Amino acid sequence: MRNYDWKDEYTLFMSGLKVTQNNAKLYNNVGHALEARDRQLEALSYFRKAASVQPDDIGAFINIGRAYAAMKMYKEAESAYKKAMTLMPKVKPGQTYQTRIAPGYLSVYVNLANLISKNESRLEEAEALYRQAISMRSDMTQALINRGDVLIRLNRTRDAHESYRTALRYDDDNPDIYYNLAVVFVEQKQHAAALENFEKALQLDPHHRQSLLNSAVLIQETGNEALRPLAYQRLYHLLELEPGNEKAYFNLGILEMDDKDYKNAEMWFTKAIQEKPVFRSALFNIALLLSTELQSPLEAVPYLQQLLKHYPDHHKGLILLGDIYLNNMQDIDGAEKCFAKVLETDRNHAQARHNLCVVYVERGELARAERCLSSVLRIAPQEEYIRNHLGIVRAKINDLGTKSELDARHLNPTNGALKVEL
Repeated sequence: MRNYDWKDEYTLFMSGLKVTQNNAKLYNNVGHALEARDRQLEALSYFRKAASVQPDDIGAFINIGRAYAAMKMYKEAESAYKKAMTLMPKVKPGQTYQTRIAPGYLSVYVNLANLISKNESRLEEAEALYRQAISMRSDMTQALINRGDVLIRLNRTRDAHESYRTALRYDDDNPDIYYNLAVVFVEQKQHAAALENFEKALQLDPHHRQSLLNSAVLIQETGNEALRPLAYQRLYHLLELEPGNEKAYFNLGILEMDDKDYKNAEMWFTKAIQEKPVFRSALFNIALLLSTELQSPLEAVPYLQQLLKHYPDHHKGLILLGDIYLNNMQDIDGAEKCFAKVLETDRNHAQARHNLCVVYVERGELARAERCLSSVLRIAPQEEYIRNHLGIVRAKINDLGTKSELDARHLNPTNGALKVEL
């Protein structure tokens, strides 16, 4: 049994410590045994003991850093990794670094880079550390892969491509590398090359989850009709491997929307939200689906309220909710608040400003509405619906002498078409 094996290993190393308390390797081994059982705090105490027994033990400080990182104590982890780096032997002229240090110790550069790359402001620093590791050992595949990942985030896709290609020279049957190359090609809009590399990843590992998901997304986004059945198949396969994958549910919903199977799309979006109640795109898309294709705008309201609770500045959500308030619930004040909220963060948002003008029309404030629409038209002169609505308002103002009230129902506050948010 697994527990018995671990218990025996732990007991073995502990029995060694009863004989000698000055062996750093034994303390490290006890720590590893505890670490394997996810008992990080206890493991840390043994790694720290190893470092106290042997203050120049590079491995002990790497272990300390790893334990801290596992406990999300990143500042302490960084300090431990940097301490390990200070203990590295210095390069001497005419001697390669690789021959003077255990290859495992070079992992400290990768570990530290992985840690600081969590901070977007320190990506350049992380990239330099990966480069340093690679300069010491050119076949350090994980450093090459991780460096490529950081380079993508730095928008240096050509350099990322080169890093992954170099990694393939040392590890040409690694599906992760082909997946990462596919991501580079997606960023470069080379969709055929991206699909080819997703395929290579899946040939090596038919259960490669990221490739299953992202190849399906790419097929959907590029509108490749011939491959759409494959996109469905891959998302279903991903759900077999990971039944609660909200991204798989969401993208099945998008596929069903494209295929105009709106009830199934609603089902998949609902499943995505059940798995992740703060799933922004799923919340908006199900609301959009309900309010438009399924003609159930009132059912969309709770989803929009949930969306705006977590993402209060979601412009499309605010505009859609304002539209429902105005056209379906006759809540003019609620609609005004929604449109005004958009303008707090984007004063020149043409659709929000136009819709606010429609609020004035609904209140009978025609002069204010005319000034409002004139202002919006200056911002977006290319939008014919604004020009048309301004003409209608001006005609109504001129006609007020013969008409007792204004019928503005044909001023649709969402004539600027809402699009699915991906």
